[in-house]
Amino acid sequence: MSATLSRREFLAYASIFGWIPFFRPHHISLAGARFRIHYNGHSSRRYLVIHGDEEDARQVLLFHIKTHEGIAFVIENHTRNVQVAGGEIDPNRMFSRTGAEASLRNLNPEWSAAQIEAALRILDKGRGKLVHAFFPPHNGLLIALHNNSPAYSVNDEIPQSDATSIREPDNPHAFILTTSEADFRILATSPYNVVLQNKAPKTDDGSLSRLAALRAARYLNLEVAHGRGDRQAEMLNWIDWNLP
Repeated sequence: MSATLSRREFLAYASIFGWIPFFRPHHISLAGARFRIHYNGHSSRRYLVIHGDEEDARQVLLFHIKTHEGIAFVIENHTRNVQVAGGEIDPNRMFSRTGAEASLRNLNPEWSAAQIEAALRILDKGRGKLVHAFFPPHNGLLIALHNNSPAYSVNDEIPQSDATSIREPDNPHAFILTTSEADFRILATSPYNVVLQNKAPKTDDGSLSRLAALRAARYLNLEVAHGRGDRQAEMLNWIDWNLP
């Protein structure tokens, strides 16, 4: 028998003897969106902070993943938009070509058609890998944490939702958006505002929530206002305790 192991043999032995965690990647990127990956245990939970300027969400998730099993993806930049091909894009608009093109046109109004096409090619090439990393195994749950501004609240989502449970009408900036009807039934028993959107909207905005609805995947947006990290941590703990 050969005294040296092939790469395939080495990885097989590593998986048997528990060495594989040392080979897990610690970053994943698409264009200028670079995410640090934090691991804890073997849960099918996935967590995400996608906007770099949402610092409360970042701190809540970094603390949460220390004591709760799952994999957390935390964007490393500290601005809302990220760079691509010398321009900007909202990273939560990268998950379809149509949505990405709309974001590129909006944020780079001086760009030519050729510049937009060059940026779209970059995104098309790497999108599949990022989506594969973010989405959990079958029936796992992906939770995205967001901090919102005064201009956005659950009231903006109610008209396009399939079901709602508004327990705190005087606190519209704290709410949960889910794409799973089964999860909605449990979340509706919580003291929080909850909306269900399990049908992909006709307008393709390139968001992760739209992609999750299109795939019939379990996905949550956990929204609170900037400066309310305490509330977001409370809601995240409720979710982890009560959702399977």
